[in-house]
Amino acid sequence: MTPQKPSLSRLFGARLPREVRAALALESGERPISHAPASEGGHIVATTRALHLPDGPRLPWHLMDKAVWDEEGVTVTMTDGAVHRALLPEPGRLPETIRERVTSTIVASRHVTINGRGGVRLVARRIPGYDTPRWEFIFDPGLDADDPGLRAHAEQALEEVRRSLGV
Repeated sequence: MTPQKPSLSRLFGARLPREVRAALALESGERPISHAPASEGGHIVATTRALHLPDGPRLPWHLMDKAVWDEEGVTVTMTDGAVHRALLPEPGRLPETIRERVTSTIVASRHVTINGRGGVRLVARRIPGYDTPRWEFIFDPGLDADDPGLRAHAEQALEEVRRSLGV
């Protein structure tokens, strides 16, 4: 009995349906990388610049804080705290693609304690079209990101981190 060769679709995934690709609002130079059918219909598509949810938002990689997978799908938390959920019966290569794309945007990441009440994660990210990374503050739960005192401590911590990293 001769072993069968795996099909191209098993190795690389099925092709993105033409109508799905046509419906994507792609930016100039943006191209699909991987995709999977969503339980609620449509497809979730990972591109070179963002995760596109079916009939939903376009989630740029540089604004994504984390993606958590479970047996039903993925929960994506953005840096502004917005949460998006997508149900995926067969995620295919999406978990690996999402991890690689989000990780590739991060230049530096440090967590700094502020006044013993919690802390802030200082993250420098690459943004398409910009030469220098953009720094963002991601405050621990329970801390008020709009508190001027906390913001001042975070700014001071950022200057120290930038100096130590040379970024």
